[in-house]
Amino acid sequence: MRADRLVSLVLLLRQRGRLSAATLACELEVSTRTVLRDIEALSAAGVPVYAERGRHGGFALLPGFRTELTGLNHDEALALLAAGSGRGDQVFGLGSALASAMRKVVDALPESSQATASDGARRFLVDPETDLLPRRAVADEVPGATMTEVRRAVLAGHKLRIHYAATGQAPQWRTVDPIGLVTVRNRGYLLATRAGADRTYRLSRVLAAEELPETAQRPDRVDLDRIWRERSARFLSDDHLTVLVRVNPARREELLDTVLTVRAEDPDGDHWPRLEVTFQDARHAEWALWQLGTDLEALAPKSLRSALRDRAATIAARYGDAP
Repeated sequence: MRADRLVSLVLLLRQRGRLSAATLACELEVSTRTVLRDIEALSAAGVPVYAERGRHGGFALLPGFRTELTGLNHDEALALLAAGSGRGDQVFGLGSALASAMRKVVDALPESSQATASDGARRFLVDPETDLLPRRAVADEVPGATMTEVRRAVLAGHKLRIHYAATGQAPQWRTVDPIGLVTVRNRGYLLATRAGADRTYRLSRVLAAEELPETAQRPDRVDLDRIWRERSARFLSDDHLTVLVRVNPARREELLDTVLTVRAEDPDGDHWPRLEVTFQDARHAEWALWQLGTDLEALAPKSLRSALRDRAATIAARYGDAP
């Protein structure tokens, strides 16, 4: 909304001083032309913003200007709650709302405390993109418009129509009753029911979504933590194949892209991390591990080792003699 953007613009200038139009456009995720129009609107409304020309010019507020602009809107309050539990701001599409909310939080502090709080915040880093293991944590990417529709339906308690691409299947439209959103290791999930049956959807596989006007069939109160534990336990107890492997660290990401779950990991070993992973079945495991060639070794089960050995022997026999 434009009103929220104008508030954010004023707060940016109050907290950081003179800023160029390009910097403001980047911070507010709009065009430079939009920033210039917003500056004109603020001036017309009596906000003392002025332009400084030259190489190091930009826009600034008259010193000492203050007004009460710190009321949080719905998405900003939601962003603070989601961010408090991890990187939900990124997974659930609330990043820009979180940035705006944090500017308002800082601005609400007394002037004597603002610098101290800002400096202190820079000395804490929560859940960065990389850790001490070789894997880089990458958040799921969900189009903003799709995530907005999903989020609205979850919060409003309305039915949701999603175009979903399940693994190995052509995308299909489904109408579901949304229960809640969960983020685990930078992957987002929609917990829902469909025709009364429990369903869990990976957000990155939702190609499009539409909030429907009909009321969703779901309980008024929900314990997402309990529901997630129950669904996770059910998922892990299904007839999946558990495999122990050692893998070249440079190919670890490729392995993780093919598995269903990672149950355990030993990052040390002999410089090749050992992982306990699950696959849909033996055929899925054999296909996935074969792709990595000599950069991976299946340690268990024995039946999978035998299948990979037999496949390698067949290939070797076929290409053993020159044509």
